[in-house]
Amino acid sequence: MTESTVIPGREQSERTRNDGYNEREHHMSFYDATVPAFLQILGSLTGLLAKAEAHCKAKNIQPEVLLGARLYPDMLPLSRQIQLACDFAAKGCARLSHSEVPSTPDTEKTFDELRQRLAKTIDYVKTFKPAQFDGADSRDVSFPAGPDKTITLKGQQFLNNFAFPNFYFHAATTHGILRHNGVEIGKRDFLGVS
Repeated sequence: MTESTVIPGREQSERTRNDGYNEREHHMSFYDATVPAFLQILGSLTGLLAKAEAHCKAKNIQPEVLLGARLYPDMLPLSRQIQLACDFAAKGCARLSHSEVPSTPDTEKTFDELRQRLAKTIDYVKTFKPAQFDGADSRDVSFPAGPDKTITLKGQQFLNNFAFPNFYFHAATTHGILRHNGVEIGKRDFLGVS
């Protein structure tokens, strides 16, 4: 039999198994499952941009060439991939917390401007507090799906089936474009742990 003792003031419990081993459980909040994940990859995108800019300088490549690079002609360029990753992080947090959704014009054309966009997005995402995400997993979240359609999902479904997949798609595509164009980066750079 397993006993469970709740530790006052914490979202942890201690369980004692039959063999006498104590396990500590920590119940992750919805905030903990959301904000740090966005911040990790936004930070790694900042590092990827720095390596991309250094690559351009070392190889005498015009920055606009790399910023306009695509994995395939019908895909969006590098600069737009970063803008969209920023949008999915910022707007995802805003929608989950029922905060005003920011509007950011997509005007960045240089490495410096994209770094500023990432920095502003990171600063914005850092403004969210855990209490703003309390109950967000079961709250209705409405968002546009094309010019004339709105979809409403519960927060957990919105995060897992829409915000995170789109965010990671654009972040991974950024990595893929850079690697395809010879920038010396790997998985550790994508994870932000290099």
